[in-house]
Amino acid sequence: MNTLRTLLATTAVAALTATLPAAAQPAGTDGHAEAGIADIVRPATDLPAPIGARAPRHLTVGLETTEVTGQLLDGATYRYWTYNDKVPGPFVRARVGDTIEVSLKNDEDSMMMHNVDFHAVTGPGGGGVATTAAPGETKGFTFKALNPGLYVYHCAVPMAASHIANGMYGMILVEPEGGLPPVDREYYVMQGEIYTEEAYGTQGELTESFDKLLAEQPEYYVFNGADKALTGDKALHANVGETVRIYFGVGGPNKTSSFHVIGEIFDQVYSLASLTSEPLQDVQTITVPPGGASAVDITFQVPGDYLLVDHALSRAARGLIGTITVDGPVDTGVFKDHASPTQVTQMQTAH
Repeated sequence: MNTLRTLLATTAVAALTATLPAAAQPAGTDGHAEAGIADIVRPATDLPAPIGARAPRHLTVGLETTEVTGQLLDGATYRYWTYNDKVPGPFVRARVGDTIEVSLKNDEDSMMMHNVDFHAVTGPGGGGVATTAAPGETKGFTFKALNPGLYVYHCAVPMAASHIANGMYGMILVEPEGGLPPVDREYYVMQGEIYTEEAYGTQGELTESFDKLLAEQPEYYVFNGADKALTGDKALHANVGETVRIYFGVGGPNKTSSFHVIGEIFDQVYSLASLTSEPLQDVQTITVPPGGASAVDITFQVPGDYLLVDHALSRAARGLIGTITVDGPVDTGVFKDHASPTQVTQMQTAH
């Protein structure tokens, strides 16, 4: 059964990425970054634990803007601009009523000015004006989290679209009073676009294309910063019977996502991250605009490998694909594969 699962998952990925150049392999999965090349992919597991029921507090958030050469895919690098060396930036977690003090340091080796605009902020520029920092400078501001929700943050230094496309985005979750309903696992996933002068799959050091950025024609679509980043050793995991919550956002800067998990249905959707409204039930695909976010809950009944995609499926052939591996007992009352042992052997031989 495990062999069949692996075969079917491999076949599904191959079908969705059939137009990939032979050299284009998942970044940070089967291959490893070369010496001096940063692994910029933030694992989907990298987020703080739920807050739950507590009184409001004073929190501090430290961000450092860095410009690093990272691995976009095996054999190809790109000069990313990041918050804290990863794409997306850190997942910030607070509750409504918290007072949040933000400190932003622009690394002294940066070539550009940077800042941070939090969509959760009520105030000028979302904090962007207060945090605009030259290389080596540290700026900051304090705000009160007035509205619960899941909010994007990003760099807003002109041209903001360029800073975002180069990796400067993340999310902050402001939990409602009492917290959200508990789940077994939580994951942090953001979709973005990368605009390179070189065609998709080109090897070597890739460079930003302003013309393609202005024309909104990316070469790469990515989850968490790199080509097929949330596969292999950075895939998501769950067990049969567990409920998984995915905090999903779109950094963009330009494209709307039709987020979908192949082979599953979202049990609950906090549409546009409205956390105090009743969640939608039994949803197949959600629409998330650039600079927007949603949270989805999925309970898995059947083991296997499930693919995360944007249902604008041509984008899977440009790197936008992830995997959730689910382990546990088979339930043929829910799903039964009719392939006979002979057919499975033939399929394995053919591949």
